[in-house]
Amino acid sequence: MTYEPKKYESLLGVKGISEVMLKNHLTLYEGYVKNVNAFVELSKTLKIGSVEYNEIRRRFGWEWNGMKLHELYFEALAKDFKELDVQGDLYLNLITAFGSYENWLVDFKILGLTRGIGWAALVRDKQSGVLMNIWLGEHDMGHLANEEILLIMDVWEHAYMTDYGIKRAEYIENFLKIIDWSVVEKRF
Repeated sequence: MTYEPKKYESLLGVKGISEVMLKNHLTLYEGYVKNVNAFVELSKTLKIGSVEYNEIRRRFGWEWNGMKLHELYFEALAKDFKELDVQGDLYLNLITAFGSYENWLVDFKILGLTRGIGWAALVRDKQSGVLMNIWLGEHDMGHLANEEILLIMDVWEHAYMTDYGIKRAEYIENFLKIIDWSVVEKRF
């Protein structure tokens, strides 16, 4: 199977993300898709169990998750802010998990300010249904088993430095203003 990069050009003009930064970010995402395809094709040519085959298989998760995490990120953004339904199940579950929506929001923002490269994510445990905010360091590290990603915020430098320099907190505030909560609610 060959994977095609999804098109997110409709996000051009979204508040808080310049055209230059968005285009750079989309180019980076397309690189992950290209590498996933290259890894799939290359693994077909290598002897199963060889050092080369094993190394390709070991590194595959990095490229795959780079592709998928960016898709989850871009798909939850919108030019027009779509508010979270305060009568909906997601909102009520955030209150159950965090005590209030405001508590969740503070926790998510603080998590996004974690030093280092990574992602801040709102996830749901598929078995218990419990909502948690988690930090994913690298694409292939930090994922909790059996989690379902509902909302993910890219806090690698490429996601904000072009527009915000080292002001990650400002980027986070603007990110929270362009979430399409209808997408997040649908994932829930």
